[in-house]
Amino acid sequence: MTDIDWNTGTWTTPPARVEVGDDGMRVTAVEGSDAWRTTSYGFVHDTEHALLAPFDQDTAVEVSFRLDFAAQFDQAGMFVKVDDATWTKTGVERSDGEDSLGAVVTRGVSDWSLSPVPGWHGRVVTMRASRSGDALTIRAKVDDEPWRLVRVAPFDPDAEVHAGPMCCAPSRGDLTVTFTAWRTGPADAGLHPDD
Repeated sequence: MTDIDWNTGTWTTPPARVEVGDDGMRVTAVEGSDAWRTTSYGFVHDTEHALLAPFDQDTAVEVSFRLDFAAQFDQAGMFVKVDDATWTKTGVERSDGEDSLGAVVTRGVSDWSLSPVPGWHGRVVTMRASRSGDALTIRAKVDDEPWRLVRVAPFDPDAEVHAGPMCCAPSRGDLTVTFTAWRTGPADAGLHPDD
C-alpha cells in the first residue's frame, strides 16, 4: 500500500478544525454533521466531513483511525462517493451505548447495518474498500488482528468515484478523531482469504 498525502483530498464539508502532524491528521467535527438519505428517519443529511481523492477501479483504499468515542452516533471511517445520492460510509459508530462496526450503503435511499465490536475502544481501526468487477467490498480490522468482511455491495465499475477518511458528530460539537493512515493499492484478489 502507498500512503496518500493528507493534503491531496478535498473536503465534502469542511470540519471545525484540521491539524496534520507526524502522527497523522486530527479532525474536529462540527456538531450535527452526518450523512443519511431518508430511510426510516425521513431526512437527508449531507454534512459529513469526508476528505476525498480519486478511487479507481481495481484498486483499494484504506483508512486507519484511533477509536475513542463517547457520545451517541460519534462515527469515523471511510466515505466512498459517486454522487450526492450514491455513496457508502463505513467504519465504527457509537450507537445505543456501544461501538459498532458497520456500513451505510446509499443508492437514492440509505440502508444501515451494524455489529458490536466490544474490546475495540482505544485501539487503531483500519477500514479497507476494494473496487473489483461489479462490487465494492468492505473489510475492517483492529490493530494487527485479521480482516473481517463487513459488506459486499453492488457497484458500477464505470463510475467516477472518490474515497477517503470520514467523521461525523451528529450529537455533539467536540468530537476529535485522529486518523493515522490513508493508503491506496491493488484491490483484494478475492472475496474470501483462500480465493
